Amino acid sequence: MSLEIPNSRSKTRKLVKIAMLALIVMPLVLFLLGQIVLHLWNWLMPVLFHLPMITFWQGLGLLVLSWMFFGGLRGSGPRSGYHRHWRRRLHEHWEEMSPEEREKFSEWLRTRSQSS
Repeated sequence: MSLEIPNSRSKTRKLVKIAMLALIVMPLVLFLLGQIVLHLWNWLMPVLFHLPMITFWQGLGLLVLSWMFFGGLRGSGPRSGYHRHWRRRLHEHWEEMSPEEREKFSEWLRTRSQSS
């Protein structure tokens, strides 16, 4: 039984395919997101706050501005550094607990979730 080691040519082809796909998908995603912002704004904001309607490019600008203000492209989701940090600390704390403490904590979580 022999293991086949991928050569650099197949890696290059794979990277080229990924790059071509990204060049097609990314503009499409940006277009769709811009359209969503445009239509949501034009549907809600003029009626609720008497603001003017916007164009597609203004909607795309609002999308980029919101990413800049709220960190949409930095990874603010569940895999961001903040979430990894508290999850790691919780795991470390859990490892330091005795079996009795773990059981007591688990029971506390169960009673807390039932009362909510």
